[in-house]
Amino acid sequence: MAFDSREVRLASHVPTGLPLTSASFRLTRSPVGGPVVVRNRWMAVTAAMRTLISGSAGPMPAYQVGEVLYGPAVGEVVASSRPDLAVGDWVRHGLGWREYAAVGAWRRIEPVSSADEAMGHLGQGLTTYVGLRAAAEVRPGDTVLVTGAAGAVGSVAAPIARLLGAARVVGTSGSPGRAAHLGYDAVYDRRAVALAEVVPEGVDAVLDTVGGRRLREVVGLVRPGGRVALCGALAHQVGGEPAGVELDLMELIGRRVTLRGFTAADHPQLREEWRELGLREPYTVVDGLDGASRALVDLLAGGFVGAVIVGV
Repeated sequence: MAFDSREVRLASHVPTGLPLTSASFRLTRSPVGGPVVVRNRWMAVTAAMRTLISGSAGPMPAYQVGEVLYGPAVGEVVASSRPDLAVGDWVRHGLGWREYAAVGAWRRIEPVSSADEAMGHLGQGLTTYVGLRAAAEVRPGDTVLVTGAAGAVGSVAAPIARLLGAARVVGTSGSPGRAAHLGYDAVYDRRAVALAEVVPEGVDAVLDTVGGRRLREVVGLVRPGGRVALCGALAHQVGGEPAGVELDLMELIGRRVTLRGFTAADHPQLREEWRELGLREPYTVVDGLDGASRALVDLLAGGFVGAVIVGV
């Protein structure tokens, strides 16, 4: 059985640093069929997609011109020949940006207990938890710094850091007003404030989603034995800064600073810990697949707080 599916395809690659507009996408229709078909109900748009749109490969394959985009989605199984998946089951998978997804060959399909819990499967809370718990190793009494405080990762970082024992949690953001009610002790405008002035005593742990020149500034504030979790590269993806960052190795060695890249998939044992915390993540719902590309453009411009989820 084939389903008539609307889907978003990439019209053109846009190099990082150049403005992204809805003209880079086009909405089309195609028949979709296969051993397992899911009717998507919600999908996430994330800042990481900006790199994929540029055509640059990274941890994930780049989007190709003329092809349907992909990304995290939750939906209901509407056709299945697999014994482990029944019609009516709710699942999370990676084939968003379309109404119907043939997920039979997709490498990872996760069950979702109900439609009511779908939103919790599309946020970045698990990534934030892994970053603070396993990569930055937040400890009781720490001063913690989070860059990109209003984003999907940063918006839930303050309460997590406090649960891990942090004594003070400070954030930076291009839109500090949007992060004012997210539990931080203070949020500073990254464009207007020198961090050495607001944390003169230094920091113990960092969750960095920005990279670029900001990362170099942040590393200079880390106390001896401090840990920096590398989560994103917004300065490169959105601001067009070079992905490479020049750091003083002698300084890092002398202060015994750890820089650690990570993904949530590296620590599957922490997934249940995160769920048991029961924290609610801030998110915005955008209605309609035809608004998905605009939602991504607005997300990259700093127009939202927390995760951005599209109702398909």
